[in-house]
Amino acid sequence: MQFEKIKNYETLLSHGDREARETVLKVTDEVLDRLDVYKYFKRFIRREGDTLTIGHQVVDLNKYDRVYAFSSGKAGNHMARAFEEILGDRLTAGVTIIKIKEEIDVKTLKKTEIFVGGHPLPNKEGIEGCKRMLELADQMNERDLLLLGLTGGCSALMGYPVEGVSLDDLKEATDVMLKNSMWVMDINDIRGHLSRMSRGRLGQRIKGAKIFCFEIWDAVGLDDITDYSYPVPIMGTPVGYDTITFEDIRAIIRKYNIEDKLPKSVANYLMNSGPEEETPQEMSNDVDYYIVNTMPDSCRHAMDVANEMGVDAHVLTTYASGESKDFGTFMATLAKEIQMTGRPFKAPCLIFSAGETTTAIGADDEITGHGGPSQELVTSFAIMADELGLSNCCMLSMDSEGTDGTCENAGGVTDSTSMAAAKKAGVDLRRQLEGHACYEALTAIKDGLFTGNTGTNLCDFNVLYVGEKK
Repeated sequence: MQFEKIKNYETLLSHGDREARETVLKVTDEVLDRLDVYKYFKRFIRREGDTLTIGHQVVDLNKYDRVYAFSSGKAGNHMARAFEEILGDRLTAGVTIIKIKEEIDVKTLKKTEIFVGGHPLPNKEGIEGCKRMLELADQMNERDLLLLGLTGGCSALMGYPVEGVSLDDLKEATDVMLKNSMWVMDINDIRGHLSRMSRGRLGQRIKGAKIFCFEIWDAVGLDDITDYSYPVPIMGTPVGYDTITFEDIRAIIRKYNIEDKLPKSVANYLMNSGPEEETPQEMSNDVDYYIVNTMPDSCRHAMDVANEMGVDAHVLTTYASGESKDFGTFMATLAKEIQMTGRPFKAPCLIFSAGETTTAIGADDEITGHGGPSQELVTSFAIMADELGLSNCCMLSMDSEGTDGTCENAGGVTDSTSMAAAKKAGVDLRRQLEGHACYEALTAIKDGLFTGNTGTNLCDFNVLYVGEKK
């Protein structure tokens, strides 16, 4: 089989339980291919001459003097490439703020300026990209058209702090929130109020232009949307009104008890700002807002792929949360139950889950290496699989956008043999897990998963294969 997304599949298949590994890798690669937003846009947005079709809408390009395309997020470059190819000579200018720039971006993007922002911590280049977007936004009028593409990570990548808050303070605040294992939506709400771009503030600068906004929704809460061809009510995007107020932000800060941990400028702004600093609670822009994908889509595509492969499959949850290492341990116990009792499913089978598990990090001196939640999940699975005496089982976990935590790895793949392989290589998996150094551990036993940019961002995607006990 030719793998499109997984770059190191040969290495991953060179050891361990090959049959189980090949099954999870085949499913994952095909799911990522079906989720690629570049391919989705080329189907969803079509241009014929001066007519642009977006879903069920038909747009007459003759109504507009200038057409702009902005994008940001971990899959922002895939969106930018699609926008430029679709619009062709009608594109006036574009800006994309992304996490990882690829060679293909440099080769294909001729009218789109590329800025590599910081994630999870914002950086100066991301701010320069924001300034360029705002410069173009200030020029727009009723004879202009803007296509705006957003994917997960844009809150950090477009982290242009409000006046009085420095970049270093914003980075420190983000670091504080990440290390307190805060829910990602709470983090985004706070960062949105600290940004000159988020929660409608970009839209405030655009006067009269028609806007089409497209977003990969990488959080729970929109599971009931199944037809993406129609626009939906716009939410707290850079061009949509905000539903969160400073009072809500203060409640979040009290909930996690982090006021004293935040930089003084950040705490002062969030705790003391009045109505004049509030994010827009209503918008006057003409915006049509389209959802591109939602969290359950990875598991929905996975079920389709498994059915095509003829493998019995089940979705466990699309709300996975909590400690990653605990989830990995649980998945190993679930595999044991299936093999020993045939409950709740019979082997062989595939079990899919999605969501966003996290890892709590205490003092910095606890950290002995690098890693991320998905790598911790598969490492803990390997440890428990060995304790339970599992065989013919494999666990894959990845951040669907292609990078997990602080690493170039998307995640990892371990199976019933990984603990033995680690011992043979002189790697103490338990100690590496305790030190949040799973990247080094998985690299040593060749179990790190590498994809590069995938073109999607639907948080974590997990695949468990349970074969018959050997």
